[in-house]
Amino acid sequence: MSSGETTAPSLPLCGGCGCGAVRFEIDAPLVAAAYCHCTRCQHRSGTGAQASARLEPDSLRVLSGEELLGAWNAGSGLEKLFCSSCGSALFARDPDSGEIVIVRLGAIDGDPGVRPSARQFVAYAAPWEAIPDDGLPRFAERLPRGSP
Repeated sequence: MSSGETTAPSLPLCGGCGCGAVRFEIDAPLVAAAYCHCTRCQHRSGTGAQASARLEPDSLRVLSGEELLGAWNAGSGLEKLFCSSCGSALFARDPDSGEIVIVRLGAIDGDPGVRPSARQFVAYAAPWEAIPDDGLPRFAERLPRGSP
């Protein structure tokens, strides 16, 4: 399967944090996925890029460990949610509505049914990790509205 293609996911998608305390399920296919190369994602994940996907509204249910969800808001953008027990990056939440709108692909068990189809914030890419020549569209800053 090439980048950007999707598979029919087996719903619900299930996932959780590294220690297993936070578990969740998603009952609708993920909308789209992308890699983010911003310095916030680098610091939060310890990697050169983080893969995340947009959720259909109201499709995510936290099954256990909701009380362990810690939040970090850098003052702009989405609020980042993580397991306060093990530190796993899990979600991003709209600070105005309080709705979880993003899931980290690495938190999903198995095939999420979607592949990253773009790279954003490449102007801030880690100098120690080359961006692969994978044919995905690259955006110096945030993905434009309506992009994959």
